[in-house]
Amino acid sequence: MLGRRMTALLGAVALSLAACSGPRPAPPPEVPPSEVPPPTDAAVASPPPDPAEVGANELGLVPVLMYHRIVPEPASPYDRSPADFRAELERLAREGYVPVTAADFVSGRIELPAGAHPVVLTFDDGTASQFALGPDGQPAPGTAVAILLEVARDHPGFTPVATFYVNADPFEEPGGARSLRWLHEHGFEIGNHTAGHANLGRLGAEQARRQIAEGDRLIRQAVPEAAPVTLALPFGVHPDDPELARRGDSYDYRGVMLVGANPAPSPFAAKFDPLRVPRIRSQGSTGAEAEFGSASWLDQLPSARYTSDGDPDRISFPRRLDTELAAEFRAKAAPY
Repeated sequence: MLGRRMTALLGAVALSLAACSGPRPAPPPEVPPSEVPPPTDAAVASPPPDPAEVGANELGLVPVLMYHRIVPEPASPYDRSPADFRAELERLAREGYVPVTAADFVSGRIELPAGAHPVVLTFDDGTASQFALGPDGQPAPGTAVAILLEVARDHPGFTPVATFYVNADPFEEPGGARSLRWLHEHGFEIGNHTAGHANLGRLGAEQARRQIAEGDRLIRQAVPEAAPVTLALPFGVHPDDPELARRGDSYDYRGVMLVGANPAPSPFAAKFDPLRVPRIRSQGSTGAEAEFGSASWLDQLPSARYTSDGDPDRISFPRRLDTELAAEFRAKAAPY
Protein backbone atom coordinates (compact mmCIF):
# COMPACT_ATOMS: atom_id res chain seq x y z
CA MET A 1 0.00 0.00 0.00
CA LEU A 2 2.85 2.36 0.90
CA GLY A 3 4.45 1.65 -2.48
CA ARG A 4 1.26 2.53 -4.34
CA ARG A 5 0.91 5.80 -2.41
CA MET A 6 4.52 6.73 -3.10
CA THR A 7 4.05 6.03 -6.83
CA ALA A 8 0.92 8.17 -6.92
CA LEU A 9 2.71 10.96 -5.04
CA LEU A 10 5.65 10.94 -7.43
CA GLY A 11 3.27 11.01 -10.37
CA ALA A 12 1.47 14.04 -8.97
CA VAL A 13 4.76 15.86 -8.41
CA ALA A 14 5.81 15.16 -11.98
CA LEU A 15 2.55 16.55 -13.34
CA SER A 16 2.89 19.63 -11.19
CA LEU A 17 6.45 20.30 -12.40
CA ALA A 18 5.37 19.82 -16.00
CA ALA A 19 2.56 22.32 -15.56
CA CYS A 20 4.95 24.88 -14.06
CA SER A 21 7.52 24.59 -16.76
CA GLY A 22 5.51 26.20 -19.50
CA PRO A 23 4.38 24.76 -22.79
CA ARG A 24 5.89 21.45 -23.88
CA PRO A 25 8.25 21.44 -26.86
CA ALA A 26 6.82 20.12 -30.10
CA PRO A 27 7.53 16.44 -30.69
CA PRO A 28 10.11 15.62 -33.38
CA PRO A 29 8.64 15.15 -36.85
CA GLU A 30 7.83 11.58 -37.83
CA VAL A 31 10.15 10.01 -40.37
CA PRO A 32 8.33 8.20 -43.17
CA PRO A 33 8.98 4.43 -43.03
CA SER A 34 10.70 4.56 -46.42
CA GLU A 35 13.29 6.99 -45.02
CA VAL A 36 14.11 5.06 -41.83
CA PRO A 37 17.77 3.96 -42.09
CA PRO A 38 18.38 0.19 -42.03
CA PRO A 39 19.41 -1.39 -38.72
CA THR A 40 23.11 -1.41 -38.00
CA ASP A 41 23.03 -4.05 -35.25
CA ALA A 42 26.02 -6.35 -35.73
CA ALA A 43 23.85 -9.28 -34.66
CA VAL A 44 21.89 -9.10 -37.91
CA ALA A 45 23.12 -12.15 -39.84
CA SER A 46 24.43 -11.77 -43.35
CA PRO A 47 22.80 -13.92 -45.99
CA PRO A 48 24.82 -16.97 -47.04
CA PRO A 49 26.97 -16.49 -50.13
CA ASP A 50 25.99 -17.66 -53.57
CA PRO A 51 26.55 -21.46 -53.68
CA ALA A 52 28.78 -21.16 -56.72
CA GLU A 53 31.11 -18.79 -54.82
CA VAL A 54 32.00 -21.49 -52.28
CA GLY A 55 31.74 -24.46 -54.65
CA ALA A 56 28.83 -25.88 -52.65
CA ASN A 57 28.13 -29.55 -53.25
CA GLU A 58 25.66 -30.99 -50.77
CA LEU A 59 25.45 -34.18 -52.81
CA GLY A 60 29.15 -34.84 -52.21
CA LEU A 61 30.80 -37.64 -50.25
CA VAL A 62 31.21 -37.58 -46.46
CA PRO A 63 34.02 -39.33 -44.57
CA VAL A 64 32.58 -41.31 -41.67
CA LEU A 65 35.75 -42.25 -39.81
CA MET A 66 35.93 -45.33 -37.60
CA TYR A 67 38.24 -45.52 -34.58
CA HIS A 68 38.87 -48.22 -32.00
CA ARG A 69 41.75 -48.05 -29.54
CA ILE A 70 43.98 -44.98 -29.11
CA VAL A 71 47.13 -46.52 -27.63
CA PRO A 72 50.85 -45.63 -27.52
CA GLU A 73 51.83 -48.87 -29.29
CA PRO A 74 49.24 -49.85 -31.92
CA ALA A 75 48.92 -53.62 -32.27
CA SER A 76 46.59 -53.79 -35.27
CA PRO A 77 45.45 -51.68 -38.23
CA TYR A 78 42.45 -50.68 -36.12
CA ASP A 79 44.61 -48.95 -33.48
CA ARG A 80 45.97 -45.39 -33.66
CA SER A 81 48.54 -43.79 -31.42
CA PRO A 82 47.57 -40.58 -29.60
CA ALA A 83 50.03 -38.66 -31.81
CA ASP A 84 48.53 -40.13 -35.01
CA PHE A 85 45.01 -39.40 -33.82
CA ARG A 86 45.88 -35.80 -32.99
CA ALA A 87 47.61 -35.37 -36.37
CA GLU A 88 44.52 -36.64 -38.19
CA LEU A 89 42.24 -34.24 -36.31
CA GLU A 90 44.65 -31.38 -37.02
CA ARG A 91 44.55 -32.26 -40.71
CA LEU A 92 40.76 -32.34 -40.74
CA ALA A 93 40.62 -28.93 -39.06
CA ARG A 94 43.15 -27.39 -41.48
CA GLU A 95 41.23 -28.74 -44.49
CA GLY A 96 37.91 -27.23 -43.42
CA TYR A 97 36.16 -30.28 -42.01
CA VAL A 98 33.71 -29.84 -39.14
CA PRO A 99 32.58 -32.85 -37.06
CA VAL A 100 28.88 -33.75 -36.85
CA THR A 101 27.33 -36.68 -35.02
CA ALA A 102 26.18 -39.79 -36.84
CA ALA A 103 22.61 -39.00 -35.78
CA ASP A 104 22.74 -35.55 -37.36
CA PHE A 105 24.38 -36.92 -40.49
CA VAL A 106 21.82 -39.64 -41.22
CA SER A 107 19.00 -37.18 -40.41
CA GLY A 108 20.36 -34.56 -42.82
CA ARG A 109 20.93 -32.00 -40.05
CA ILE A 110 24.22 -30.76 -41.45
CA GLU A 111 24.22 -27.10 -40.43
CA LEU A 112 27.72 -25.88 -41.24
CA PRO A 113 29.20 -22.56 -42.38
CA ALA A 114 29.40 -22.02 -46.12
CA GLY A 115 32.42 -23.80 -47.57
CA ALA A 116 32.83 -26.25 -44.67
CA HIS A 117 32.83 -30.04 -45.05
CA PRO A 118 31.19 -32.50 -42.62
CA VAL A 119 33.12 -35.37 -41.07
CA VAL A 120 31.67 -37.98 -38.72
CA LEU A 121 33.98 -39.29 -35.99
CA THR A 122 32.83 -42.69 -34.68
CA PHE A 123 34.39 -44.87 -31.96
CA ASP A 124 33.57 -48.55 -31.49
CA ASP A 125 33.64 -50.75 -28.39
CA GLY A 126 33.77 -48.07 -25.66
CA THR A 127 37.39 -48.55 -24.59
CA ALA A 128 39.08 -46.62 -21.78
CA SER A 129 41.60 -45.29 -24.31
CA GLN A 130 38.74 -43.44 -25.99
CA PHE A 131 37.29 -41.90 -22.84
CA ALA A 132 37.84 -41.97 -19.10
CA LEU A 133 37.13 -39.41 -16.41
CA GLY A 134 40.03 -38.37 -14.21
CA PRO A 135 39.83 -37.59 -10.47
CA ASP A 136 38.90 -34.00 -11.36
CA GLY A 137 35.85 -35.15 -13.32
CA GLN A 138 37.41 -34.16 -16.65
CA PRO A 139 38.51 -36.39 -19.56
CA ALA A 140 41.78 -38.13 -18.72
CA PRO A 141 44.79 -36.77 -20.63
CA GLY A 142 45.74 -38.80 -23.68
CA THR A 143 42.27 -40.20 -24.27
CA ALA A 144 40.52 -39.58 -27.58
CA VAL A 145 38.02 -37.18 -26.01
CA ALA A 146 40.73 -35.14 -24.29
CA ILE A 147 42.70 -34.88 -27.53
CA LEU A 148 39.60 -33.90 -29.51
CA LEU A 149 38.80 -31.13 -27.01
CA GLU A 150 42.37 -29.83 -27.19
CA VAL A 151 42.33 -29.72 -30.99
CA ALA A 152 38.96 -27.95 -30.94
CA ARG A 153 40.35 -25.30 -28.58
CA ASP A 154 43.22 -24.68 -30.98
CA HIS A 155 40.92 -24.54 -34.02
CA PRO A 156 37.77 -22.48 -33.37
CA GLY A 157 34.95 -23.82 -35.52
CA PHE A 158 36.14 -27.42 -35.28
CA THR A 159 33.20 -28.68 -33.23
CA PRO A 160 34.25 -31.26 -30.60
CA VAL A 161 31.54 -33.87 -31.15
CA ALA A 162 31.70 -37.57 -31.95
CA THR A 163 29.61 -40.73 -31.73
CA PHE A 164 30.54 -43.54 -29.35
CA TYR A 165 29.18 -47.03 -30.10
CA VAL A 166 29.21 -48.91 -26.82
CA ASN A 167 28.59 -52.39 -25.46
CA ALA A 168 27.77 -53.40 -21.89
CA ASP A 169 29.93 -51.71 -19.21
CA PRO A 170 31.44 -49.07 -21.52
CA PHE A 171 34.82 -47.45 -20.83
CA GLU A 172 35.52 -50.16 -18.22
CA GLU A 173 32.89 -48.67 -15.93
CA PRO A 174 30.22 -51.08 -14.67
CA GLY A 175 26.97 -49.81 -16.12
CA GLY A 176 28.73 -46.79 -17.62
CA ALA A 177 26.31 -44.28 -16.06
CA ARG A 178 28.91 -41.67 -15.05
CA SER A 179 30.81 -41.83 -18.34
CA LEU A 180 27.77 -41.89 -20.59
CA ARG A 181 26.13 -39.01 -18.75
CA TRP A 182 29.24 -36.85 -19.12
CA LEU A 183 29.37 -37.56 -22.84
CA HIS A 184 25.66 -36.86 -23.32
CA GLU A 185 25.81 -33.60 -21.37
CA HIS A 186 28.77 -32.40 -23.45
CA GLY A 187 27.15 -32.94 -26.84
CA PHE A 188 28.47 -36.36 -27.77
CA GLU A 189 26.23 -39.04 -29.24
CA ILE A 190 25.89 -42.46 -27.63
CA GLY A 191 25.10 -45.20 -30.12
CA ASN A 192 24.35 -48.90 -29.76
CA HIS A 193 26.97 -51.56 -30.59
CA THR A 194 24.91 -54.45 -29.10
CA ALA A 195 25.22 -55.69 -25.53
CA GLY A 196 27.92 -58.29 -26.20
CA HIS A 197 29.53 -57.28 -29.52
CA ALA A 198 27.83 -60.25 -31.15
CA ASN A 199 28.23 -61.25 -34.79
CA LEU A 200 24.56 -60.82 -35.69
CA GLY A 201 24.93 -62.81 -38.89
CA ARG A 202 25.62 -65.96 -36.86
CA LEU A 203 22.56 -65.61 -34.64
CA GLY A 204 18.95 -66.45 -35.19
CA ALA A 205 16.50 -63.60 -35.62
CA GLU A 206 15.34 -63.63 -31.98
CA GLN A 207 18.89 -63.79 -30.59
CA ALA A 208 19.98 -60.93 -32.83
CA ARG A 209 17.02 -58.85 -31.75
CA ARG A 210 17.83 -59.50 -28.08
CA GLN A 211 21.46 -58.43 -28.53
CA ILE A 212 20.39 -55.14 -30.09
CA ALA A 213 17.51 -54.54 -27.70
CA GLU A 214 19.64 -55.28 -24.62
CA GLY A 215 22.38 -52.89 -25.74
CA ASP A 216 19.73 -50.25 -26.30
CA ARG A 217 18.20 -50.89 -22.88
CA LEU A 218 21.53 -50.60 -21.07
CA ILE A 219 22.19 -47.17 -22.59
CA ARG A 220 18.71 -45.94 -21.68
CA GLN A 221 19.12 -47.33 -18.18
CA ALA A 222 22.39 -45.42 -17.71
CA VAL A 223 21.10 -42.16 -19.21
CA PRO A 224 17.33 -42.24 -19.80
CA GLU A 225 17.35 -39.12 -21.99
CA ALA A 226 20.11 -40.51 -24.27
CA ALA A 227 18.01 -42.91 -26.33
CA PRO A 228 20.21 -44.27 -29.14
CA VAL A 229 19.48 -43.03 -32.66
CA THR A 230 22.05 -45.11 -34.57
CA LEU A 231 23.54 -48.60 -34.41
CA ALA A 232 27.01 -49.79 -35.45
CA LEU A 233 27.05 -53.43 -36.54
CA PRO A 234 29.76 -55.50 -34.81
CA PHE A 235 32.13 -56.71 -37.55
CA GLY A 236 29.89 -54.84 -40.00
CA VAL A 237 27.58 -57.85 -40.30
CA HIS A 238 23.79 -57.58 -40.59
CA PRO A 239 21.36 -60.13 -39.18
CA ASP A 240 19.81 -62.46 -41.77
CA ASP A 241 16.95 -59.97 -41.92
CA PRO A 242 18.80 -56.64 -42.42
CA GLU A 243 15.72 -54.64 -41.42
CA LEU A 244 16.05 -56.11 -37.91
CA ALA A 245 19.18 -53.99 -37.43
CA ARG A 246 17.11 -50.85 -37.73
CA ARG A 247 13.80 -51.71 -36.11
CA GLY A 248 12.62 -54.08 -33.38
CA ASP A 249 10.02 -54.23 -30.62
CA SER A 250 11.88 -51.74 -28.41
CA TYR A 251 14.14 -49.79 -30.79
CA ASP A 252 13.84 -47.82 -34.01
CA TYR A 253 17.05 -46.40 -35.51
CA ARG A 254 17.62 -43.80 -38.21
CA GLY A 255 20.96 -45.19 -39.31
CA VAL A 256 23.01 -48.39 -39.26
CA MET A 257 26.80 -48.19 -39.61
CA LEU A 258 28.95 -50.72 -41.46
CA VAL A 259 32.64 -51.52 -41.19
CA GLY A 260 33.27 -50.29 -44.71
CA ALA A 261 36.18 -48.89 -46.60
CA ASN A 262 34.84 -45.89 -48.48
CA PRO A 263 33.16 -42.52 -47.88
CA ALA A 264 29.41 -42.31 -47.38
CA PRO A 265 27.00 -40.75 -49.85
CA SER A 266 25.28 -37.53 -48.89
CA PRO A 267 22.06 -38.15 -46.94
CA PHE A 268 20.32 -36.19 -49.72
CA ALA A 269 21.58 -38.49 -52.47
CA ALA A 270 19.32 -41.06 -54.08
CA LYS A 271 21.88 -43.79 -53.39
CA PHE A 272 22.08 -43.07 -49.65
CA ASP A 273 20.97 -46.15 -47.69
CA PRO A 274 20.47 -45.53 -43.96
CA LEU A 275 20.67 -49.30 -43.37
CA ARG A 276 24.17 -49.44 -44.86
CA VAL A 277 26.29 -46.40 -44.02
CA PRO A 278 29.93 -47.15 -44.92
CA ARG A 279 32.76 -46.06 -42.68
CA ILE A 280 36.46 -45.53 -43.30
CA ARG A 281 38.98 -47.10 -40.95
CA SER A 282 41.31 -44.48 -39.48
CA GLN A 283 44.73 -45.46 -40.79
CA GLY A 284 47.97 -43.86 -41.94
CA SER A 285 49.41 -43.96 -45.43
CA THR A 286 51.47 -47.13 -44.88
CA GLY A 287 50.73 -50.68 -43.87
CA ALA A 288 48.31 -53.38 -44.99
CA GLU A 289 45.27 -52.10 -46.89
CA ALA A 290 46.40 -48.49 -46.40
CA GLU A 291 44.69 -47.60 -49.70
CA PHE A 292 41.36 -48.15 -47.95
CA GLY A 293 42.27 -46.09 -44.87
CA SER A 294 41.54 -42.51 -43.89
CA ALA A 295 44.84 -40.97 -45.01
CA SER A 296 44.34 -42.26 -48.55
CA TRP A 297 40.70 -41.22 -48.76
CA LEU A 298 41.34 -37.74 -47.41
CA ASP A 299 43.88 -37.30 -50.20
CA GLN A 300 41.27 -38.27 -52.80
CA LEU A 301 38.18 -36.49 -51.49
CA PRO A 302 38.66 -32.77 -52.25
CA SER A 303 37.12 -32.94 -55.73
CA ALA A 304 34.10 -34.97 -54.63
CA ARG A 305 33.43 -34.11 -50.97
CA TYR A 306 30.33 -32.56 -49.46
CA THR A 307 30.67 -28.79 -49.24
CA SER A 308 28.07 -26.78 -47.33
CA ASP A 309 26.28 -23.78 -48.83
CA GLY A 310 25.68 -22.30 -45.35
CA ASP A 311 21.88 -22.44 -45.64
CA PRO A 312 20.09 -25.41 -43.98
CA ASP A 313 16.90 -24.62 -45.89
CA ARG A 314 18.30 -25.48 -49.31
CA ILE A 315 20.40 -28.22 -50.92
CA SER A 316 22.95 -26.77 -53.32
CA PHE A 317 24.98 -28.69 -55.88
CA PRO A 318 26.39 -28.34 -59.41
CA ARG A 319 23.61 -28.74 -61.97
CA ARG A 320 25.32 -31.73 -63.56
CA LEU A 321 24.50 -33.74 -60.41
CA ASP A 322 20.76 -33.05 -60.58
CA THR A 323 19.83 -36.68 -61.25
CA GLU A 324 21.63 -37.79 -58.07
CA LEU A 325 19.26 -35.94 -55.72
CA ALA A 326 16.73 -38.11 -53.86
CA ALA A 327 13.17 -37.33 -54.93
CA GLU A 328 11.99 -36.41 -51.42
CA PHE A 329 14.38 -33.44 -51.33
CA ARG A 330 13.41 -31.95 -54.68
CA ALA A 331 11.57 -29.01 -53.07
CA LYS A 332 14.80 -27.83 -51.40
CA ALA A 333 17.03 -28.27 -54.45
CA ALA A 334 19.22 -25.31 -55.47
CA PRO A 335 21.29 -26.43 -58.47
CA TYR A 336 23.63 -23.92 -60.08
